[in-house]
Amino acid sequence: METPLVSKPTSLLLPLTIQKLKQPIPPPSTFTKTPQNPTPQHQNKHQKHPSFTPNNHLCLDQTQQLHAHIIRTHFNHAQQVSFSPFESHLSHEAGHNLLITSYIKNNKPRYALNTYTYMRKLDMEVDSFIIPSVLKACSQISVAQMGKEIHGFSVKNGLVSDVFVVNALMQMYSECGSLVSARLLFDKMSERDVVSWSTMIRAYSRNKLFKEGLKLIENMHFSNVKPSEVAMISMVNLFSDLENGEMGKAMHGCVIRNSNSEKMVVPLTTCLIDMYAKCGNLDAAITLFDGFSQRSIVSWTAMIAGYIRCNALEEGERLFVRMIEENVFPNDITMLSLIISCGFVGAVQLGKRLHAYILRNEFGMSLALATALVDMYGKCGEIRSARAIFDSMKKKDVMTWTAMISAYAQANCIDYAFQLFVQMRDNGVRPNELTMVSLLSLCAENGALDMGKWFHAYIDKQGVEVDVILKTALIDMYAKCGDISGAQKLFSEAIDRDICTWNVMMAGYGMHGYGEKALKLFTEMETLGVKPNDITFIGALHACSHAGLVVEGKGLFEKMIHDFGLVPKVEHYGCMVDLLGRAGLLDEAYKMIESMPVKPNIAIWGAMLAACKIHKNSNMGELAAKELLALEPQNCGYKVLMSNIYAAANRWNDVAGMRKAVKDTGIKKEPGMSSIEVNGLVHDFIMGDTAHPLIEKISEMLAEMSKKLKEAGYLPDTSVVLHNIDEEEKETALDYHSEKLAMAFGLISTAPGTPIRVVKNLRICDDCHTVTKLLSKIYKRVIIVRDRNRFHHFREGSCSCGGYW
Repeated sequence: METPLVSKPTSLLLPLTIQKLKQPIPPPSTFTKTPQNPTPQHQNKHQKHPSFTPNNHLCLDQTQQLHAHIIRTHFNHAQQVSFSPFESHLSHEAGHNLLITSYIKNNKPRYALNTYTYMRKLDMEVDSFIIPSVLKACSQISVAQMGKEIHGFSVKNGLVSDVFVVNALMQMYSECGSLVSARLLFDKMSERDVVSWSTMIRAYSRNKLFKEGLKLIENMHFSNVKPSEVAMISMVNLFSDLENGEMGKAMHGCVIRNSNSEKMVVPLTTCLIDMYAKCGNLDAAITLFDGFSQRSIVSWTAMIAGYIRCNALEEGERLFVRMIEENVFPNDITMLSLIISCGFVGAVQLGKRLHAYILRNEFGMSLALATALVDMYGKCGEIRSARAIFDSMKKKDVMTWTAMISAYAQANCIDYAFQLFVQMRDNGVRPNELTMVSLLSLCAENGALDMGKWFHAYIDKQGVEVDVILKTALIDMYAKCGDISGAQKLFSEAIDRDICTWNVMMAGYGMHGYGEKALKLFTEMETLGVKPNDITFIGALHACSHAGLVVEGKGLFEKMIHDFGLVPKVEHYGCMVDLLGRAGLLDEAYKMIESMPVKPNIAIWGAMLAACKIHKNSNMGELAAKELLALEPQNCGYKVLMSNIYAAANRWNDVAGMRKAVKDTGIKKEPGMSSIEVNGLVHDFIMGDTAHPLIEKISEMLAEMSKKLKEAGYLPDTSVVLHNIDEEEKETALDYHSEKLAMAFGLISTAPGTPIRVVKNLRICDDCHTVTKLLSKIYKRVIIVRDRNRFHHFREGSCSCGGYW
């Protein structure tokens, strides 16, 4: 089946249970012992025989040879022989400790855990040197259950008095997703070293809990703990994720003050380069890089990726060429980082050239690299390229499947995403929380409530971990699918809420027209000490706009500036213009535009033009349209909206002139499209649609609807039809608006009394709004329509919007 190429563009370890650790250690018969005296053709004359040192650990083959040797001799010292490169006469405990460490360093954590289990079975001594290594293995494959068992063993045997053991436990819990347990251990520690602090800071950074991480850094400073280089790297990474330039500069000063030498170590400088780039301070990143004499491949990678993230694509590509010219060649990690950066900014052409470089230079296409390519192409809207790579991969993990599902979700390919989810389950791959977030966002976009509820039930039944991100996605899905009560219930049940959770609920109330509830939620935030951000105020101001709360909206705008010290962005001014314009205060809205310290954008003038359409002010509408066309001359939507204003005033000559201008551009207006979900399937309709398999029954229902509407005293509002045609033709055109087609299909496809939910890509027209109010009363149905601006809940002949839309 061919995958679609869409023009509308819009990344995870699964927790393993203890049962999955039953993969056995390979039997001794599968191990081979390297000859003591290799033949000359296999031995370099300059090569020394490897020995076990901290900097030159055993390779996997050597580790397996040692394991086989231990099994054969059973630690009978009389049977042991010289076994170079290993030291002979190892004790039981020392030998198995060496095995555990070597297996971990060779990325075989399951073998390490099985060795530990064998030690416990034989009642060997397990001390504070072995426990951290075993906990590291638990972290590598995210087996929290076994980590908890080791924690209990450590408590029972008095090992938790050792700071190294507690640090390892904290690391294990944080990497297995139990941050609360990690913090409890940290708080109960009677003695903390710098590793304790850096472990906890890194855990907060990795889980995006920046407020908690910053507070811990502050406490570390007040406790007079001098940060180590590793601790400073964790701190710099936290500020990188925060993308706060001013705080980043302060962190740079802290690094300089606490460095043990005049020149910072390579990893720390590289982290600073990465931090400045992520904070948008490319000049500071360049200054650090240019003054850096010990550049590693990681440093080059950080700088090139920084250029890409800041959209300086040509400079990034030139630096990539320069790196190669200086005989520093990219590795898999370099290409992985650059591909991810291309996806982050949507730089598809550069991404394609990097992909070509990977193929030309015969890079091994690792699972991570292939997944990053799928993700990059998906984020750039190149769905066919993403699917081609996905299909070519012999091995796929949950990250790969999630990346492809996410690509379909961003392109709004709902059918392909759901089909791929079914294939994923059929292939025995268990979805994780990120998979579900992508699917829920797709349900939210399409208003597919039944499918969203199915995914919610699947999450509960399969025990998918519901973190704050997934909980927020669920709330968002219910709100955007018209079930604001479901969203409110989930929000009330949520124990952990971040600012995004609050913002989603705030926006949900706003789009449903519940301005008073949104303001009450804002007050609750203040009471609980949750600091609102700029997104919070956008949601709150939108809520005021859709509920006609002009005085309250003005108060919020002032509070944002004076109480919270936030500088209004153009989006906030857009909300205020929309608020004033909808309320009919067009002159005040225009004065706000004139007094703005930032240049008005299309959102500002678009809100103004829409307000002029609502209040039929053609003169001020012409002014707004002129500004919009100067900003986006190729956007015919503004001309069409202006045509609406002229048509409402019966200025048909102006309508004709505007229509001619639209035609001359050769750009077609975005067609109105409405969708409705019935029995888990989403059906799309466009104006005048005749392609649906049930079009005959839909037409019969339209005729019935028309008859009953006239009996109820309905008179078509033909002013919304922009063609200069007679009234009868206008009435016929109104009958076939996409939302009416969707409602007719809903009436014939659902049981009486069932709510009908319709999603429209454009603003619902005045006539359809009037018709839907009447239909809700005639057919005794709750009809919920989500248009471009908000939700309309039609019930018993009235609408929740109260005329504000």
